[in-house]
Amino acid sequence: MAQIKPFYGILPKRELASRIAALPYDVYSRAEAKAEVEREPLSFLRIDRAETQFDDETDMYAPEVYQKAHDLLWKMISEGSFVKDGQLCYYIYELVMDGRAQTGLVACAAVDDYVNGVIMKHENTRAEKELDRIRHVDVCGAQTGPIFLAYRRNETVSDCLRRAKEQEPIFDFVSEDGISHRGWRISDEAMIKTIAEAFAGISRIYIADGHHRAASAVRVSLMRREEAKKRGEAADGCQEYDSFLSVLFADDELRIMDYNRVAADLNGDTPEAFLEKIGQKCEIRENTVLEHTCEGGICRMERKNLPCRPQEKGCMGMYLDGKWYELKVKEEYRSSHPIDGLDVSILQREILEPVLGIGDPTTDERIHFVGGIRGLSDLQRRVYTYGGVAFAMYPTSMEELFAVADEHLLMPPKSTWFEPKLRSGLFIHAIGERAKEGQPVPG
Repeated sequence: MAQIKPFYGILPKRELASRIAALPYDVYSRAEAKAEVEREPLSFLRIDRAETQFDDETDMYAPEVYQKAHDLLWKMISEGSFVKDGQLCYYIYELVMDGRAQTGLVACAAVDDYVNGVIMKHENTRAEKELDRIRHVDVCGAQTGPIFLAYRRNETVSDCLRRAKEQEPIFDFVSEDGISHRGWRISDEAMIKTIAEAFAGISRIYIADGHHRAASAVRVSLMRREEAKKRGEAADGCQEYDSFLSVLFADDELRIMDYNRVAADLNGDTPEAFLEKIGQKCEIRENTVLEHTCEGGICRMERKNLPCRPQEKGCMGMYLDGKWYELKVKEEYRSSHPIDGLDVSILQREILEPVLGIGDPTTDERIHFVGGIRGLSDLQRRVYTYGGVAFAMYPTSMEELFAVADEHLLMPPKSTWFEPKLRSGLFIHAIGERAKEGQPVPG
C-alpha cells in the first residue's frame, strides 16, 4: 500500500514565488535556459541548470556546475529567499489553465514503493539522463523538481484537499503563460493522519510525468543506503533520502494532450502514392466544409479545407501537400491490447514503419514529436517549411496509461503530453544529514 509522507518543506517567500518558479529543467535548450535566467535572475532555473552561470564552453555536466547549484540553493535559503517549515506538513498545489483547475497533494512518496512496484511506471529511462539528476540531487542535498504522480480518485483525500483550500494560500500568482498557481499548507495533524491512512488503502500510484527524476531520486537513495551500511548505520528506509518529492493528482483532475508526429519526407513516394498506400489501412477523407461566401453581390458555396483535430480514438488528422485529411483506422488494424491498441502504436506499426521506413522512432532523425500545446498550426508550419507529412493524434487517456502500467508494459516514446507543467522551486525537499530539523541547513 502507498506510503505518502509529510515533510519539512522549503518554500519561497510569498512575494518571490512568482519570480522563482520555473518550468522543468528539461524543457529548455542550453541557450534558452541561459536567456531565461538573464531575463529573470531569481528563476530557479539557475539552480536546476547551473551551467547558465558559466561560459558556454564549460561542460554542463562538470563537477563545478553541480557544486554551483548547491551553493546557489543554500545561499538563497540562508539569505531568506526560501523559508523552511518547522513541522512536518503536506501541501496543496493548484494549477488553472484555460479555466480548468487541477489540484494535487504535495508530499513525499516512498522509494521502497517504487522498488516494490506500488508506484507504477509506463516509460523506460535513459541512463545518461538519469546521471545528470542523480548528481544534481546528491550534490545539492535536496530534491528540487517534483515527480508528477496520479492515482485513482479517493473521496477522503479529495475532501481533505477541498477543506484545506478554504484557508489563505501560501502563494498565489499567474505565470507569464497565463497559468494560475496557488498553494496551501496542511499542518493539522489529524488531517495529515487522515490523508496518510487514505493513501495506505491505495494499492497503486502511477508516474504520469517525471520518470527520469523519479529514477534518479531512487538511485540517490540506494547509494546513500549503501554508504550508511558501510558506516555501520541502519538502512531502515526512514531517512529523508528514502522518499522523493511528488505532486499527486486524482486521475479525473488530469488532462493529457495530444503528442503529434511529423515525418521529414515521404520516403521517396509522391503524395498520391503515399495516400494510396495508407488508404489500405485507413479510411481517408479531405477535411473540408462548405462555406457560403458573398462578394460583389455574387454569392457562392465553396469548399474550404480545415485543420483536422481527431475527435475519437482510432482517428488521426494528417497534413499532406497543403491539405488536411481525416484518417479513420480500419477495424482489422485496431487492437484491444494495452500497447498495440494505442493510436500512437497503430500509427507506428501501420504507417511510420512500413510506409515511411521509420523503424525506431527513438533514434530515427526523420521523425519529430510535437506537443499538443503547440497546436495544429505548428504542424502545418513545419510541413510547409520543411516538407514531409504531419499526423495529429487523439490524446492517450488516463485509462490507457493505467492499463499499460498495470500490465507492467511500456508505452511507445512520446505517448503522453501533460499540461500544465509543474513549476520547480515552489516546493523543495532536503535530504541531507539535518534535513529533519526545522531550520534551513546545507545538505
